[in-house]
Amino acid sequence: MNDVEQLVDATYIDNTLWQWTVAASIAVVALLVLLLIRRTVRSRYKKMAATPETEFLELPLKVASRTTLLTVIVTSLFIGSQWLKLPPTVNKAILTLFTIAVFWQIGLWATIAVVAALDRKRQISDPAAASSMGIIGFLARATIWSFVLLLTLDNLGIEIKPLLAGLGIGGIAVALAAQNILGDLFASLSITLDRPFVVGDSLQVDDFNGTVEYIGVKSTRLRSLNGEQIIMPNANLISSRVRNNSRMNTRRVVISISVDQQTPVAKLQEIPGKIRELIESHQPIRFDRSHFVKIGASSFDFEAVYIVLTADYAKHMDILQDINLRLVEWFNKERIVFSTPQRVYYVETQAGVHTTLEKHEPASRDS
Repeated sequence: MNDVEQLVDATYIDNTLWQWTVAASIAVVALLVLLLIRRTVRSRYKKMAATPETEFLELPLKVASRTTLLTVIVTSLFIGSQWLKLPPTVNKAILTLFTIAVFWQIGLWATIAVVAALDRKRQISDPAAASSMGIIGFLARATIWSFVLLLTLDNLGIEIKPLLAGLGIGGIAVALAAQNILGDLFASLSITLDRPFVVGDSLQVDDFNGTVEYIGVKSTRLRSLNGEQIIMPNANLISSRVRNNSRMNTRRVVISISVDQQTPVAKLQEIPGKIRELIESHQPIRFDRSHFVKIGASSFDFEAVYIVLTADYAKHMDILQDINLRLVEWFNKERIVFSTPQRVYYVETQAGVHTTLEKHEPASRDS
């Protein structure tokens, strides 16, 4: 009996066996309670995630369900240690370990929350913005874990102020050396925030035409009309004049026609009205004007303008083709002759000077 009492009353690192037993019991109970809470949260989140509707508590439960086992164990040990009288160095080490574990767990929670929020926004808004959301997610994760790393180093006793000063000086040197890469990075951020185009848009950049396949941190990839992939640095893309054909609402078309100067005045008066009639017979179109615009050197020139109320290029070409075919048919019926520019060549021979003519046909144009 005396041996048992001596064993119980004996001190180990300034704590009796009974105090160690109480602390261990509290730590075990805390561990079991935290594991039970984590299991309950995960079970509840699993049920919510199985439903198509997004519930209010789904995101918080998803974040809480990603609590790691290491964080649970460290927290339990920290709670149990509060019932013991430990040396200051040991207490400080346990507190530092607990603080670092909490920081990394908060970093993980924040990362999960950001990724989940961006996924939800992508589903609600526009699936074509996947690359933009990816860039925002990358920058958010980099920021979160940078703060976590700095806080960890600070709790380990490392002076972060000189480190930050050194990183600032080093950052300037790196920025000068990698200014092209940083330019592309900030350009990608500009594309993400301003959204002049998204994945799936049809772009015309200088002499290149293609559909946006991917918007990355450094470059944007286009799939050209011929099938090859065009990779363009984001900085060059932002500084260029980009035509986003996917956001075209209407298309302005100009038809230019030249007729022979031998055409009677009565027929000339009929041409603008006939062109207007042919244009207005199509839908969806908004007629603008049709006029006898100029007396040329060898022709009478007419010009008509209309607006196609759709961005569909195939529809626009079908309408233009039908107008041209019916106009040619009407000209043939009315015996109206299209004019062609003439070039006069003087050829000198021994027999005298001969004149030859070379004719060139004009073409319609659209814009």
